[in-house]
Amino acid sequence: MTSTARSALTTFALCTALIVGCAQDAPEPVDLAIHNVTIIDAVNPIRRTQTVLIDDGRIIDIVDSDSAPEKRATEQIDASGQYLIPGLWDFHVHFTFDKRFTDAMAALFLYHGITNVRDTGGLLEDLLPVVDTLRSAGSNAPNIWYSGPLLDGKDVVYDGVNFPGLGIANPTPEAARANIAEIHAAGASFLKIYEMVTPEVFAAIVEEAGARNLPIDGHVPLSMRARDVAPQVQSLEHLRNYEMDCVSDPDLWLAARQAELANVANEPGNVLRSRLHTLQRLTAITNEDPLVCSETTEALKATITVPTLRMNSMDLYVPFDRDDFDRAMDLIPASVSEEWRNARDALAASEEAVDTTFAEWSLRRTGELHLAGAPIAAGTDTPIGWSIPGYSLHTELEQYVEVGMTPLEALHSATVKPAEFFGLENEMGQIKAGFLADAVLLSADPIDDILNTRSIEGVIHQGKLLSRDHLDQLVTQQRPRK
Repeated sequence: MTSTARSALTTFALCTALIVGCAQDAPEPVDLAIHNVTIIDAVNPIRRTQTVLIDDGRIIDIVDSDSAPEKRATEQIDASGQYLIPGLWDFHVHFTFDKRFTDAMAALFLYHGITNVRDTGGLLEDLLPVVDTLRSAGSNAPNIWYSGPLLDGKDVVYDGVNFPGLGIANPTPEAARANIAEIHAAGASFLKIYEMVTPEVFAAIVEEAGARNLPIDGHVPLSMRARDVAPQVQSLEHLRNYEMDCVSDPDLWLAARQAELANVANEPGNVLRSRLHTLQRLTAITNEDPLVCSETTEALKATITVPTLRMNSMDLYVPFDRDDFDRAMDLIPASVSEEWRNARDALAASEEAVDTTFAEWSLRRTGELHLAGAPIAAGTDTPIGWSIPGYSLHTELEQYVEVGMTPLEALHSATVKPAEFFGLENEMGQIKAGFLADAVLLSADPIDDILNTRSIEGVIHQGKLLSRDHLDQLVTQQRPRK
């Protein structure tokens, strides 16, 4: 072989090696790239004209679109003129309260940009099959955290006889500890305390939860004062029984409740609770002592409040009166929408006066809690009280803005604060490199108007893009019609 031939062969071999090497070194494409988007979350400054790179369910990088190096992606979106916010939470849901809804709820949540939910009460035998379905491979469903059953007292409000079965009895501290062991073994993420527990049972639950590293959610038990409960739990719901700790002589009111809770007449739990609310709630509100209430408000800064304003203020803001409520009802099971439309008609025909005292108090108190710096998280109690899964969360955010929050603060309540409850603030609630890729793509700016959280163009969940068309199909396919 001549020197010329050897030289040519060497050159060819080198070139071939370089080509092969380059091919081997070429990076694999990321799963998804969102270009030219404006990023809004409640922690970081607004970032415009950004490229968000997503791979294996996480955000791996965020760069300026104008100067971004070319990065291959399996799927690419030009999101010019659009806004990316973190996936939303509904922090108070009940998948098994109305079983006509159960199979439809997952699709409804995603359709409305809800990628995370906290189920705040359901019997394990009802709830665990739902959780398994939601968490199964390939399911189109939000992430779910659940408490299992409501931990009630010897008298159970949601007993499955008079009300849907959501709670279990805890007549003694020993019974509570045994129940918690079972709930923990079933994979529950937190515990839920209900209204009929005694102070002794409450103390046992708190101790057991601490030993098992389980956060506690709950209502203020009727046997206790809100200011004593709040520092011992991680969240409280509905502003319930808070008003009874805002009077000038709260210990006297407490003693009266404790006497009734002895239940010598053996009333059903739901009847006893309702009677105590009737006896004290409105009277407490109309006799509020501002100084005492400010002290209670200060105590509530130690926990997250979930006001469920959508539900508490229904007497002022009737869901049926909204222009978009009928359209939202077209998405829910036909049996439910028919029942709700009949209820709407009956309500419209009624001439009975409606007492708005509690509704007005709830709105005012939520504003005052926010002004005082108390943490607030967004939950709706769906599907209770004409609450459409997913849809109602946006109504909740609207009302937060009405009582004094900025749109960004309202978003904080539905993104950052729920994550903090579970110690996940370094994983969720921001559009940030390293965080889970759960996000909502909007066509309008939610900072300009909180109503724009409804302008959903797509949902990124677990790193996968669900387009508007895909979301529409999910709701259509998964909507039971019986």
